[in-house]
Amino acid sequence: MVAFAGWSLPVQYRDSHVDSHLHTRQLCSLFDVSHMLQTKIHGCDRVKLMESLVVGDIAELRPNQGTLSLFTNEAGGILDDLIVTNTSEGHLYVVSNAGCWDKDLVLMQDKVRELQNMGSDVGLEVMDNALLALQAQVLQAGVTDDLRKLPFMTSAVMEVFGVSGCRVTRCGYTGEDGVEISVPAVGAVRLATALLENPEVKLAGLAARDSLRLEAGLCLYGNDIDEHTTPVEGSLSWTLGKRRRAAMDFPGAAVIVPQLKGKVQRRRVGLTCEGAPMRAHSPILSTEGTVIGTVTSGCPSPCLKKNVAMGYVPSEYSRPGTQLLVEVRRKQQMAVVSKMPFVPTNYYILK
Repeated sequence: MVAFAGWSLPVQYRDSHVDSHLHTRQLCSLFDVSHMLQTKIHGCDRVKLMESLVVGDIAELRPNQGTLSLFTNEAGGILDDLIVTNTSEGHLYVVSNAGCWDKDLVLMQDKVRELQNMGSDVGLEVMDNALLALQAQVLQAGVTDDLRKLPFMTSAVMEVFGVSGCRVTRCGYTGEDGVEISVPAVGAVRLATALLENPEVKLAGLAARDSLRLEAGLCLYGNDIDEHTTPVEGSLSWTLGKRRRAAMDFPGAAVIVPQLKGKVQRRRVGLTCEGAPMRAHSPILSTEGTVIGTVTSGCPSPCLKKNVAMGYVPSEYSRPGTQLLVEVRRKQQMAVVSKMPFVPTNYYILK
């Protein structure tokens, strides 16, 4: 167990980190991610509130559709990444990072008060639900809904293995076809126990979660993106809604939108190498030996049997196939800029 954001969280269970990682890829792992901040935004002006804080087009979300979005500041920096779902129950359901809990809550609450003072109809509720994440395939046996009708980034409320009032969202942080189940706290242990009765399902901790998301090319807030990286630098331009770009009406738009059209100084890229694994803070060098950037996350990939990482390099070095050097334990070794995800994702997308 480790202390994280005021919680005590499991790094690994009985199985080794690598065994747990491979079990997730081959069968199914259950992650307890109840530490995440879950909020509901109520009121007629809920979309207006959300769009005053994030870069995405929230108004265009269909009922029970969700999107990854970013809180940004006026300098264009990323305050957090979050998933916003437009529920058919008349509220927005928001999941953001535990490490940014206080910051995100103050940001949202301040904006709620500001809009309320201007006569807007908007309110915020912090949920005390637990949050369980695992692969979708093991869920069908415990629900009456047809999960084939729940594609990637959509959501529905249903009874799951006898626990009612669960919100099931088809999304995840491993690259697999996952669901996140927001479950009333009183039913969380009962649901987890029911899920673990399936012999394919094993509990997995933060170590496996980190290597899985890295193989999937997904960012960890505080490592790969932060207040000093913009969405364009972070290779997250796809989160910027088309209408929002045109209107330039999100925080930091004056910095971010010109970066879409012009040259951005640096970009987040994937890296692979043999030899010693790259880790956060490892220097990235040009083949001439000049330091040009830094690794932000790295680990040996259990699936690929080579080392994977992500980091920031100047734009001219960001093309896949570019040869670079990384410094690991004071020794330089060859690395190659690589496309992400490193391991193909299995999201359930209806064609």
